[in-house]
Amino acid sequence: MENSSLLGEIPYGLRASFEAHTLLFKQPSGTSRGILTEKKLWLIRLSSATDEKIIGTGECSIIHGLSPDFTNVEHYENELRTIIENPVHFLQNPHLLSTKPSILFGLETAFIDWKNGGKGEFFDTAFSRGEQSIPINGLVWMGSEQFMHEQIEQKLEQGFSCIKMKVGAIDFETEIALLESIRKRYSANQITLRVDANGAFSLNEVDEKLQRLADLEIHSIEQPIAVGQHNALRDLCQRTPLPIALDEELIPIFESHKRAALLEYVKPQYIILKPSLHGGFSGCLEWIELAEKNGIPWWMTSALESNIGLNAIAQFTATFDPVIPQGLGTGGLYETNFETRLMIVNGALFRR
Repeated sequence: MENSSLLGEIPYGLRASFEAHTLLFKQPSGTSRGILTEKKLWLIRLSSATDEKIIGTGECSIIHGLSPDFTNVEHYENELRTIIENPVHFLQNPHLLSTKPSILFGLETAFIDWKNGGKGEFFDTAFSRGEQSIPINGLVWMGSEQFMHEQIEQKLEQGFSCIKMKVGAIDFETEIALLESIRKRYSANQITLRVDANGAFSLNEVDEKLQRLADLEIHSIEQPIAVGQHNALRDLCQRTPLPIALDEELIPIFESHKRAALLEYVKPQYIILKPSLHGGFSGCLEWIELAEKNGIPWWMTSALESNIGLNAIAQFTATFDPVIPQGLGTGGLYETNFETRLMIVNGALFRR
């Protein structure tokens, strides 16, 4: 799917507005960037001057400290005001928003939603019609040993066959023990285990830690070392005992030739894509094309979007007929959320 076919013809006379929302987490959620208690987002509303009844909605979703286009609310809303004054111009020239991935994602999805009648129908697939599911992983959040153990048990009871656990937050021996507790009960053929280090491992410890994880038949590790160490990362990807997936490493790279150069030089085993962080749908399409050219598999994950953004990402992901589990199980995180047709059953995402 090329970007031109993604959006199609963009008519003149589109009007846009935005509104801010804050969602509260059901329980504080531990990440590599601290404990999250709330989620800020902005919805872009798009309509035509000739028909104001059809309104397309897109979500601009940020993670403070990680989103490259967010420093503070005032600056972000000033950027949004500039864009909604002339949405057609930015839709026709998405490269102008290459350094603002969350805004580009919101604008793209608002337009696709508007074009399809403003009903949250982004792409016509078996998934969007409720005929097929998307396999997803169950995410275990950082926290105390007891809290993480409870989450693991919950995910197993809910029928997940792929579990992703954050590592690097508590004592590594404790994290290994948690993973061992799963592996003692379930083989790698029964339960797939993924881990995400969020760059937590230092260069002098990473080899030993990767080997210990590999001994537990871990499927892959996301971002084992801190971002920006391309020489060390390349060497690590060549000698690693378990597959390495790049995530944060992709965020600060906006130019096409630099994206291509990174994948060709580092040669990771996987890449992980988040439209709100990696250039919207158009940026993800470019990353996918480059990855497939280099024989690098990928999967899609959400970036803590509300149900609005998650619905768009899930439908986009479904256009690729994914077989391996995707990271799209974040819809139940919030006390309040927008209505959705998405539901999780036995470790798979469905659309009612």
